[in-house]
Amino acid sequence: MRYFANPSTPRVREAMQAGLIDCIVTPKQGNRIPEGVWICADNGCFGKGYPGDDAWWAWLQTLPATRCRFAVAPDVVGDAVATLERSRPWLERIRSLGIPAAFVAQNGLEHMPVPWDEFDVLFIGGDTEWKLGAHARALITEAKERGKWVHMGRVNSEKRLLYATHAGCDSADGTFLAFGPDKNLPILERWLRSVAQPTLWG
Repeated sequence: MRYFANPSTPRVREAMQAGLIDCIVTPKQGNRIPEGVWICADNGCFGKGYPGDDAWWAWLQTLPATRCRFAVAPDVVGDAVATLERSRPWLERIRSLGIPAAFVAQNGLEHMPVPWDEFDVLFIGGDTEWKLGAHARALITEAKERGKWVHMGRVNSEKRLLYATHAGCDSADGTFLAFGPDKNLPILERWLRSVAQPTLWG
């Protein structure tokens, strides 16, 4: 299990450079990306961090593609129909940058045809009930059967990290380190040791 966090303090950045955790970046984050670390590029659509399609796309092209695990296509929180319409035009464009494209699974995706061949990473979004429910679990299983990387967003407790691991996710992110990063870093590292297992990327 890999965990993506904000590169907020020198101690956190050192943990990233040591390979203990990875780095999540968004268009409006503003933190310096540590040298040599793996990153994932979230779009900022959850909350108020999305700058618009043009600005997001321009920002994405500034990132080090060879160190980017995946970039998340624009989505609509909690709405699979709207997310599918919004994301599909961007998936191939993300791939054209040499970056794996992530598609966000939202509430209702279980009732729709999933464009599996158009993306590389299934990002488990949706509200909490859906994210932890049977429909999301089935999508995780199918994604793994198809050889996809699976990522879960908003993982901010050991219990949730254990759930994501046991469900079959390869990575997760959350804001746990945003609140007292140096204090919480050893706690997060303990969580990760407790769920340590081989993954597609080692």
